[in-house]
Amino acid sequence: MRILILASAFSGLCQRVQRELLGDGHKVEEHYDLEPALLRTQLKAFKPDVIVCPFLTQRIPEDVWQQYLCLVVHPGIEGDRGPSSLDWAITENTSEWGVTLLQAEAEMDMGAIWGTQNFPLRSDAKTSIYKREVSSTAIRLIKNALNNISDPHFTPRSLNYDNPTVVGSLRPFMRQPNREINWQTESTASIVQKIHAADTNPGILDTIDGHEIYLFGASPEHQLTGKPGEILAIANGACCRATLDGAVWIRQLKCCDHNQLPAIKLPASCVLDKILSSEKKHALASAHTFEHTSDIRIEYEGDVARIYFDFYNGAASTQQCLDLKNRLVSLKNSDIKCIVFMGGNDFWSNGIHLNCIEASENTALESWQNINAIDDIVKEIIDCPNQLTVAALRNNAGAGGAIMALACDQVFIREGVVLNPHYQTMGLYGSEYWTYLLPKRAGHTEAQKIIRECKPMLAREALHKGLADEMFVEDWDAYHSVLQLRCNDIIQKIEWETFANEKAARRAHDEAKKPLTEYRHEELIEMKRVFDNPRSDYHMKRHNFVYKIKTPRQEAPQNRSLASAAWEVISGRLGNAKVQVSD
Repeated sequence: MRILILASAFSGLCQRVQRELLGDGHKVEEHYDLEPALLRTQLKAFKPDVIVCPFLTQRIPEDVWQQYLCLVVHPGIEGDRGPSSLDWAITENTSEWGVTLLQAEAEMDMGAIWGTQNFPLRSDAKTSIYKREVSSTAIRLIKNALNNISDPHFTPRSLNYDNPTVVGSLRPFMRQPNREINWQTESTASIVQKIHAADTNPGILDTIDGHEIYLFGASPEHQLTGKPGEILAIANGACCRATLDGAVWIRQLKCCDHNQLPAIKLPASCVLDKILSSEKKHALASAHTFEHTSDIRIEYEGDVARIYFDFYNGAASTQQCLDLKNRLVSLKNSDIKCIVFMGGNDFWSNGIHLNCIEASENTALESWQNINAIDDIVKEIIDCPNQLTVAALRNNAGAGGAIMALACDQVFIREGVVLNPHYQTMGLYGSEYWTYLLPKRAGHTEAQKIIRECKPMLAREALHKGLADEMFVEDWDAYHSVLQLRCNDIIQKIEWETFANEKAARRAHDEAKKPLTEYRHEELIEMKRVFDNPRSDYHMKRHNFVYKIKTPRQEAPQNRSLASAAWEVISGRLGNAKVQVSD
């Protein structure tokens, strides 16, 4: 079938839809950030059988939906209409929600229904629900609809509000007055719920110390109390703010005052350091360390240690990388037999923290420090002689985060996960020992293809290419159950002295062939060259990315010099240029 993907951006769901459809043998073209004239030209040339819209915030031109079958994913139950579907459902503590696949017509969300499916609505942030329940449900509905197109007995049904089973309704766009927090009267649960509904966009507009601020990423605090609205503590990048009946931790803030900070999401501590008075910062300076607020935590079960690094949007700042490395070193020095890297609840890892880099006074220096800090983590994973290391790819991963998983002995991926194990779409050469890890797993030819094409990769594709060892079921709870059973099974069958000897022999063989320091040195030569050039594509693309400035999406990077240099490193043909490298 000839299918055009029409979407506002190349989101995670769009990436999965693209790879799923191609994997099923369909002929696929894409159109992002709807441009009517360009769209019409593309449609005339491609002549699709159907247009699929996984993530669309713009209105489809009338002549397009009249001429072509357009199927739109709406993240709401049957009858729900409006652009703030999940926001209202989370805010109102709805117990069940769903996804509906609609045919585009003149009135928004009123078209014929090609499929709908409900799910229990977890108490969690909007991003988490969208990335798990909404995405997996949308994929099932799209595939069912494509099968039904060729079924002469199938007819989509009209939306009928007279049907008692249709309980959705038209809801308005949720604006900031609908989200406003009254710190004097609202409970912790109510405030957390409101911030959940606004995550990661648009956030909750609020005021701290006279400054307008957007709030993101909330969790309840059960011990600290104070005057409602007061900042009680700052720890692990987050801030704790008192409520009527307790307090809430807020992970990220966005400052509206451009003279203070760039208007991008940053760790709350970074923003408050700029806007709070010296007296208030001094009063908070003696606050205790709150371990339960850390983005990094470790769970122990028998001989298995699961290390979670739940960095907001999967981005790891320099300090977070240092903290993760230190926790890993402690685990390596313990008697634990298996270390399982769990990543975060919404992303496994997306590599370095571009927002923190953008907000720094010296973006080149911060880029350099951040990439060296994440390289240090990868080195610790590679050089882990006494434990079995497992990457539990529960969620999507990209750039250095996707490469970091390859440093583990085993990679167990959840079905439906999307990987982007490449760098050039951000104008970067890449590090994290990718020139060692990627060819070692995928082979030289496939590694070259992955780096040059810069395409997303489904879990089953990662399995086929050697970037994952086993794929477990998509269901969240079932994945974790299978993961634990599999880890226990492996460590029970290992003869540990033999395992350690074999692992050491493999590492010694690879080290003799080419030392890790040499891979890192060569990669960082290229990275430093990019960082130190203020006119490099990286600085422009990073700026556009963090400020959400839309640019045309390319199917593959145009800067072929980066790809060529990358392959020269893999092939061992790079020159002997020197650079100061942190080991």
